[in-house]
Amino acid sequence: MGLYLRGKVWYMAFSYRGRQYLKSTKTEDRKLAQRIYDKIKGEIAERRWFEKLPGEDKTFREMTKKFLDEHASKKASYKSYQAYTKNLLFFFGDYLLSEISPKLVNEYKIKRRNDGVKPGSINRELAVMKKAFNLAIKEWEWLKENPVSKVSMEEENNKRDRWLTDEEEQRLLEKCSPWLNELVIFALNTGMRLSEILNLTWKGIDLFRKTIVVFKSKKKRCELSP
Repeated sequence: MGLYLRGKVWYMAFSYRGRQYLKSTKTEDRKLAQRIYDKIKGEIAERRWFEKLPGEDKTFREMTKKFLDEHASKKASYKSYQAYTKNLLFFFGDYLLSEISPKLVNEYKIKRRNDGVKPGSINRELAVMKKAFNLAIKEWEWLKENPVSKVSMEEENNKRDRWLTDEEEQRLLEKCSPWLNELVIFALNTGMRLSEILNLTWKGIDLFRKTIVVFKSKKKRCELSP
């Protein structure tokens, strides 16, 4: 136990609840390193010291990148994952993971609802967010709690709609031929019917606003964002 010099930086070695720790003081100053070490020893003696989890200083953007690179990229529905995380990143992107609370997740859910997004789409986004947090807890050991698990999902009209699970999406895409794959992904991300997709014209596509307009009979129309 004590201070050790590694290169030019001082490290401190100590034990807590039977576990050995070796942590950098992040300083080359021997006196400052000693003060940091004494502070840690004092907190341990007073039972006020808790090991800081690595995820506490990570942002939601960093977690999402790791999730997409290491998990979603292996799935046939990778593009769907990218689409689901787009709005999540816009809202949560620069938040530290330690700052994301169930209250904040619920605020996101309300915002998406007020934006006119369907319950099923909101649930898909929350499900992806929940999955990313679960990986951060169970596999990466970044965190201990999942704020999304404490937030209720939106109520869906199960009599009319049933959304595919991630596993069902993956199995479906694996069975599709290459030419059909893009069409299925498009349908999954927009919720459009086959007839609506096949009847699309350039008149209904706004690349600048990233919006698709589906023209219906009797001059009715609805807007769907991919």
